[in-house]
Amino acid sequence: MFGKPRADLVPNTAEFENQSLIFPTGFREYDARWLYPDEINLIGIQALGFGLGTFLHETIKDQNPAIVVGHDFRSYSQTIKLALTTGLMNAGVTVHDIGLALSPVAYFAQFALNVPAVAMVTASHNENGWTGVKMGKNRPLTFGPDEMTRLKEIVLNDQGVAREGGSYVRVPGMAKTYHDDLTKRDKFTRKIKAVVACGNGTAGAFAPAVLEELGVEVIELNCDLDYSFPNYNPNPEDMEMLHAMRDAVLKHKADIGFAFDGDGDRCGVVDDTGDEIFADKMGVLVARDLAAVHKNPLFVVDVKSTGLFMTDPVLQELGAQTQYWKTGHSYMKRQTNELGALAGFEKSGHYFFNTPIGRGYDDGIVTAIAICDMLSRAGTTRLSTMKDTLPRTYSSPTMSPYCADLEKYDVVDRAILHFETLNKNNEKVLGQSIRDLVTVNGVRITLEDGTWGLVRASSNKPGLVVVVESPTSEEQMHAMFGVIDELLSSYTEVGEYDQKI
Repeated sequence: MFGKPRADLVPNTAEFENQSLIFPTGFREYDARWLYPDEINLIGIQALGFGLGTFLHETIKDQNPAIVVGHDFRSYSQTIKLALTTGLMNAGVTVHDIGLALSPVAYFAQFALNVPAVAMVTASHNENGWTGVKMGKNRPLTFGPDEMTRLKEIVLNDQGVAREGGSYVRVPGMAKTYHDDLTKRDKFTRKIKAVVACGNGTAGAFAPAVLEELGVEVIELNCDLDYSFPNYNPNPEDMEMLHAMRDAVLKHKADIGFAFDGDGDRCGVVDDTGDEIFADKMGVLVARDLAAVHKNPLFVVDVKSTGLFMTDPVLQELGAQTQYWKTGHSYMKRQTNELGALAGFEKSGHYFFNTPIGRGYDDGIVTAIAICDMLSRAGTTRLSTMKDTLPRTYSSPTMSPYCADLEKYDVVDRAILHFETLNKNNEKVLGQSIRDLVTVNGVRITLEDGTWGLVRASSNKPGLVVVVESPTSEEQMHAMFGVIDELLSSYTEVGEYDQKI
């Protein structure tokens, strides 16, 4: 119906207005992202919706499968959502439009409306100019590589099938329904003052009100919606956002700072002294709290995360078990669900809580609520004191050197081969033998003293992902980064980092 997409169309031409432009690289491992309109146009978005609707007919045995759609607060997101809706309806799908939403609001709506599928128009924390769609067909799960590969095949090969029966349902008030669902519980038993930082992203319309109703004294920081992101990108891994929150926590003498990303499915934390607690370390604290309430829990943790989930003596004493898994919200969500784990923790700030805490999907506000419950159960103990009880490790933020989408996987393969060769030849790294080499998701190299480094391809933008940690010293952490940086710097395809330690 829409024809095979072309990659040579230029904006402001007749062809651009009438033929679909879709860059193949926009189809990623578990969602889709493009620069708009340079890499996808509105006809391309319609074709994406048409292909998605066809895929739903292939996999959901329903004459008229239904889907929830929502959009984030970018100047063009509603337009893109409506183009996506047109394609879905042409494929014979019933579309339930919930309006402006966070990704977790769209996931929640699947349960509230008893609808199997979801398509959330968002580019999360990516810079303005990006767009994308997070998709799923089996709540609370989202698409993984198999689904994305088939969807890409349908769309790029013009295999969509037109069907009768498509319809549109406008769903008013879903934001309030979501708010009411999170606040129908008791208020926190402890008085908590929190800086709530939203980076001018969509979470500003949701997070402060929920936390306030649960009894939190909220200090808003950049919670007004502005798609140009005038202060910093809403990314709780970005040091600029964390440092702004640190300053606000110290200024207002707050107990904690919460940072939410652009579509509200991640949460970052700064403690009462202004120190950022990276999400994996925060996950260890939350896991300790949950393990004290729920007997012998199972947790799933991504490969970027600290080794403390396996070695922390408190978790060991409480009978907690941990499985490390592939990085990526779709991988983590699925594994947490399939194993029936109590929770999943990802270093990027995606937390996945199953019953009785959540419904299995990643929701930054639910994460903040769980952390406030942890503080309430801790009585008067401050978060900084709780943090200081963790065994000391020295960890980097997640760093991302630029590498083009068409080149990043080949670069990672070469990095894997490099470290596999070192390991095979029993060569030393920083004067130590390699204790462990994990290649399930890029390459994670661990030395004898527990120092480790990770290199993998980013799943949602052109770039690599680099993380390092050492339990021995900050110098050793920097030394491990030096090993990785020296290797990556030898590859001409690798560009500048977004940040460095």
